[in-house]
Amino acid sequence: MTGATKKRAQENRQAATGHANPQDIHGQRHLGRYDGPSDRPGSSSGPPRPGSSRGDAPHPGAPSNAPGASVRSASRQRSAAGPPSSSGAPLRDPARDPPVIAKKTLPSRVDWGGNLYAYYSNEPHICPVYPPAYLGHLLVAAMDNPFAPDGRWHPDPILLPEAESLTMRLEDGTPVRPPRQQLYHAEPLPEQVLKELMKRPGYGNQGKNIQLRLNSHVVSCSNEARIYQYAVQVGTPEAKRGLIKNVWCSNELATKIPGGIREWIYDGNALAWSKQNLSNEFHAMIDLDKEKGRDPSTVPEGKRDLHRVAIRKSAAVDLQNIYAYLEGRADFGPGVIDAINFLDHVVRETPSREHINIKKSYFDWKTGDREFLGGGVEAMRGIYQSIRMAEGKRLVINVDVSHTCFWNKSSFPMIINQLSGHMDLDTLGIYWRDVKNKEKTNALFQVMKRLKRNNFYVNHKNRSERESKVIWKVHDILPQSAREFKFKLRVAGKPREEGREITLLKYYEERYNIWLQWPDLPVVQCTKKNTVYPMEACMMCEGQRFPYKLNDHMTTKMLKFAVQPPEQRLQSIQAGTRMLGWDRDPVLKHYQLRINPDPIVTKARVLNPPTIQFNKSTFAPGTKGRWDLRGKKFLAPNEKPLKSWGVAILNDPSSAQRAGTPNQAQVRTFIQTFIQVYQGHGGIVETKDPDITGPISDPAKASELLFYGVGNKYNARPQLLIFILPNSNPENYLRIKKSCDCRFGAFTQCLMGSQVIKNAPQYHSNVLMKVNAKLGGTTARVATPSPSGHFSRPTMIIGADVSHAAPGIGAPSFAAMTVSMDKYGARYAAGVQTNGYRVEMISTRNLKDMLIPLIRHWTANVSGGRLPEHIYYFRDGVSEGQFLNVIHYEVGDIKDIFDDMIVTPQEPIKFTVVVAEKRHHIRFFPGKAGDENQNALPGTLVDRDVTHATENDIYLCSHKALKGTARPTHYHMLLDEANVPVDVFQKMLYEHSYQYMRSTTPVSLFPAVYYAHLASNRARSHEDIAEPLRKIRDAGNPSGEKSGPVDETKPLLPMVGRSGLPWGMWYI
Repeated sequence: MTGATKKRAQENRQAATGHANPQDIHGQRHLGRYDGPSDRPGSSSGPPRPGSSRGDAPHPGAPSNAPGASVRSASRQRSAAGPPSSSGAPLRDPARDPPVIAKKTLPSRVDWGGNLYAYYSNEPHICPVYPPAYLGHLLVAAMDNPFAPDGRWHPDPILLPEAESLTMRLEDGTPVRPPRQQLYHAEPLPEQVLKELMKRPGYGNQGKNIQLRLNSHVVSCSNEARIYQYAVQVGTPEAKRGLIKNVWCSNELATKIPGGIREWIYDGNALAWSKQNLSNEFHAMIDLDKEKGRDPSTVPEGKRDLHRVAIRKSAAVDLQNIYAYLEGRADFGPGVIDAINFLDHVVRETPSREHINIKKSYFDWKTGDREFLGGGVEAMRGIYQSIRMAEGKRLVINVDVSHTCFWNKSSFPMIINQLSGHMDLDTLGIYWRDVKNKEKTNALFQVMKRLKRNNFYVNHKNRSERESKVIWKVHDILPQSAREFKFKLRVAGKPREEGREITLLKYYEERYNIWLQWPDLPVVQCTKKNTVYPMEACMMCEGQRFPYKLNDHMTTKMLKFAVQPPEQRLQSIQAGTRMLGWDRDPVLKHYQLRINPDPIVTKARVLNPPTIQFNKSTFAPGTKGRWDLRGKKFLAPNEKPLKSWGVAILNDPSSAQRAGTPNQAQVRTFIQTFIQVYQGHGGIVETKDPDITGPISDPAKASELLFYGVGNKYNARPQLLIFILPNSNPENYLRIKKSCDCRFGAFTQCLMGSQVIKNAPQYHSNVLMKVNAKLGGTTARVATPSPSGHFSRPTMIIGADVSHAAPGIGAPSFAAMTVSMDKYGARYAAGVQTNGYRVEMISTRNLKDMLIPLIRHWTANVSGGRLPEHIYYFRDGVSEGQFLNVIHYEVGDIKDIFDDMIVTPQEPIKFTVVVAEKRHHIRFFPGKAGDENQNALPGTLVDRDVTHATENDIYLCSHKALKGTARPTHYHMLLDEANVPVDVFQKMLYEHSYQYMRSTTPVSLFPAVYYAHLASNRARSHEDIAEPLRKIRDAGNPSGEKSGPVDETKPLLPMVGRSGLPWGMWYI
């Protein structure tokens, strides 16, 4: 913040709290609030807000029979009254929330929401009224007076410069950081808000019943234990986690805190729990100087390592709230959240003390399995555990293997050599100086920056024992080498300024009698002032997480290490539970938690496999989960005969890659086989001898020559352009797709040169499934008694996904939406667009831009001009805390879109909203009830024991796992206005997995979201950014640094519409 901003913030804090320093002698913060008269503009007792065109809107809380009223978007009901005001309700105890600094608040009795508290600072902010569903349209106001001179509230969007540091907390204490591009002034909320998701209507009955083990265990706890929750303040609010941990783990606090430190559970931030019932606040001053063996009297004034600890009781945790909710005797509320939060910390307390803890995973550095990946990085296998409420009115703990990457104990030169592509260390130092001084965006600069903020120790000959034990932290990599870096060497009896100037290289020769092997490597600067080391003397400390994206070689080794068949994975889980030691955990015993060592055995079902319909033939794959295309014709061939098409050969100038480039004769042989196989599958090919262009090394030039060459020869827009690539370089692929999608408007197919040389028939069939789909055909569908498939009325399926860049990369997020384009739900068209930086909710503008053209195409080509009567909305990639946001905002916006398209009155469109999730840790272990590898058979479904306690969700394994242990997909139904029968819905989920266009196996994910995922990944090739800048950006930044600008993301380049590309399966 600027100086003026800080001054105003200080004045606001003083006005709100009565203290210039918001922290009083007890270490607590005060919350200011405005409870003035309610006749300010916008209050509930005053006139309606300007622009309120719906003055006849029902009073908040009034019943409404309008279908779908509960999920209309905030933008559509912007002028409606908000929830009933609760201005008279007291705030929750501030001690239960992290300290906040209060600004003066807004009027609390207003028609757009009530009790919205606005704060001005970079401190945590609190919004004590709204549930998570509202967060997309709330803003912590960053202005002294949010009312304009005319006295009216102005809800225009404003992006805050401090946006990244703002934090909001809900009434239940949940911290939420407002996402970028969703920081707006408070807007009116929907008049009726869905407070909870749909309940489970029942269980399915179809299929064969089996028994299988799950990687979950039943947890029982005592309802009689009295636990108290405490607000903890360690040091100042700006204290870092490392300091807080050192204070809490100090011997002095262990002896002073009531009952001893082992009686307490601490979350490392602001909350603690204990059976100790403190009637008064606890205060202690902890002297870390004594802890470190220093004499406090020798420490200069102002440099003392002295910190205050304040603990204050804020609530009582009643575990009976959990069972009251599970048994239907109580609603889900703060009491349940507090109890689950406490239990979560109970099961984490001992493992986090004894092992390396990363979120909910634990790694034993001494006994854990490891795999060296190269570049100073190694993968390690650990154990994950998470406690949750589950179906069956009980608590369960889910345990699974976990894998992550750590820095290996390696020298800095070796790390840099391998991560930079084996750059010669003798010349690296000279090159580094140019990079550091001239171009900080170079890839080598990004590799060097990965060393920053990591711990290391010194390792060279003739060092002292003390020097070997000191741990240092990297602050920066300097541009100077050891040969160039100079400093003043202190001379006895003289200040350092008068010392002898010496280079680091010479210093090591004189002091340690060693000659550096690479004196031109850059110098490492430590966080301690005036401390530097030559790079070759630095050894990375092991056990530090590697938070960056792995290269291709590392990824291959990581996957090989992580993939385990079911029996081997189960053994690793059992080894992990022994490491956790539930039976000997003193914290579990102290709080009377018991975990059954035997895994849950549940009643599952294997759904009946469908029959696959081809053109004039069918095939029943049974439970084998795969079929082949030999002797089978595609259900629908290409819409028009393949006439205008051609082939381009790309080569790599480097001699090492020429082996992957086929010659003209090999390409012609491949093309002839390609045509024969396509005709055998029913494809219609008119041109049997297409032109072959190349070899060419420039993909952009090859795209241009091939497009115009084919178009001019046949006097028609090219239907298909085939590119033969010499290697898997992604830049060639991206450049081809960008040119052909956004400049020329032509369907493309990229092939690997090595596969063209092999010319295997199976490869042709696999490629032709994609080619046929791009040309308007359909591979196959599920055979159903009805000609309209699973649907008895006009039904549209919409899939949505948002993909984010890897941590540390400044690329935007990409949103993708797919819409079914036939009555069977087999073909899908897709739209893509940028969606901010790491923003998960799809914006209203993006929803309109992507969906409206696809809906119009659907009505014109699928339904005969009518809108659908039923819509399935499948959403991928959202967490449980965002479910209500999906309902209120994304589904609300989609309903608005359809409302605006209705011309003649019709029955309201029914929505069924489902979230599909793959990132979970539930696994099936069917044993002999599975396949030959003891994996779950395709169609295995679990809807009990580990599913949600009350809501409608299932785990479905629809695919056959070829390697490792099958991971089922978690489907969570949020809304069902159509009341789809349970068995019908589950059957549709499973059978549609057989309709994935480019596979001869059922897939693990519902095709609508699978295609959306493919399209969002393909959107990267449509970025309006030069290739050199993309390479620089995608090199990545260290974790923790800002990875992208906070302004609006640049839209993608549009695809050429007149080619029909946007309505086809261009992404497949």
